[in-house]
Amino acid sequence: MPKIPRDISGKDLAKFLKIYGYEITRETGSHIRLVSSIKGYKHKMTIPDHKKNRDIKQYTN
Repeated sequence: MPKIPRDISGKDLAKFLKIYGYEITRETGSHIRLVSSIKGYKHKMTIPDHKKNRDIKQYTN
């Protein structure tokens, strides 16, 4: 499964996913819930709504 890009915000990603039929159903805390109904099937997705270019520490062994 591909990872969510870190260089865009959750709101920008939700706007992009509208092209593919996703609609925002709710926003809770720092997450956005999206739903798509394609060919009669519902697909639900939750994405984080963090700021873009967020500093994320990477830990290596």
